[in-house]
Amino acid sequence: MDGRAGHCAITPYGRRAGSSRVRVFEWLDRVDTDFSVSSYASFPDAAPSRLARHPVAVARAELRLHHLAAARPRRLLLHREASPLSRGWWEHTLLTSADFGVYDFDDALQWDWGAGGAVRRLAPKASKARTAVRCADRVIAGNDVLGDWAAQRHRDVVVIPSCVAPEDYTPKTTYALHDPPRLGWIGSRHNEAGLLLLAGALEEIHRRSGARLTLIGTTRRSLGRIEAFIDRVDWSPHRERAMLADTDIGLMPLPSTPYSTGKCGYKLLQYGAAGLPAVGTPIGVNAEILGRLGMPAARDEREWAEAIDALLGASQAARARLGREARAVVRRHYSYDAWLPTWTAALELGGTPS
Repeated sequence: MDGRAGHCAITPYGRRAGSSRVRVFEWLDRVDTDFSVSSYASFPDAAPSRLARHPVAVARAELRLHHLAAARPRRLLLHREASPLSRGWWEHTLLTSADFGVYDFDDALQWDWGAGGAVRRLAPKASKARTAVRCADRVIAGNDVLGDWAAQRHRDVVVIPSCVAPEDYTPKTTYALHDPPRLGWIGSRHNEAGLLLLAGALEEIHRRSGARLTLIGTTRRSLGRIEAFIDRVDWSPHRERAMLADTDIGLMPLPSTPYSTGKCGYKLLQYGAAGLPAVGTPIGVNAEILGRLGMPAARDEREWAEAIDALLGASQAARARLGREARAVVRRHYSYDAWLPTWTAALELGGTPS
């Protein structure tokens, strides 16, 4: 034995954070190869204010990265970024220290130069993503938009979508509308501002039908006047998987920005896994997912109001057909079971699915 580390995975967040859970932990749960996982400080996010409140945890996380690089792992999976403080040096050091280094990303990090504050601009995600793509032996991209960008910079790129496990979601069994109807949205507090893009449409739907919006993510009120008809539920794994079936229509609005084109459409896949009819903005991979699921697309407030109205006005049987077919499509095209052979091959794990 030469004392080198075996299989290592590095994620910026802990298991409770959506991206790390979906792109790393759920895969590792499905293989029988032992991976040591380093999740930086296991924070739910890397907000500068959070890092500043925990200097000791940050120092320990940076020291762990040093030890990992010095151990020169045989196989390394790096998801998104190694450190919120890095400008690319950790990503370069870690990926080149490994015998086989794989970089995985699921957002348009390559175009994120620090929007949202001066502190973030000191260590932008774009510089880390670009360095990581250049230094990795293989790149895993979450969709074709990201894959096409990476393929211009690396010869070995594999596209693997952000997958769901339909068997973990409570399937919708009744498609009679609640009284009043329940619209649904799931996500983090950082993304919920996208609902303001259709605030006028939501207000009009609420005025006409009394419909309310169930927001699964955070209990902090931040959406101004539409909070009057929002019911907030704090996130937990159980609520994520159980409550979607108790809503009538899922929503996934996105702003028309370059960053949005790199999104992986995960909310739509969650709605589909629950058999929930949904409406989404057809940007990036969302357009493909909406088409496959047979869900309506909406680009502006008028189209959002029309699409939601059409689903509310459809028959129970029509909504049931839409939801059940969506669940079947997710199982065939976007489930962990469907993509596990591709993922294990991308990591060169051989025949190791558990």
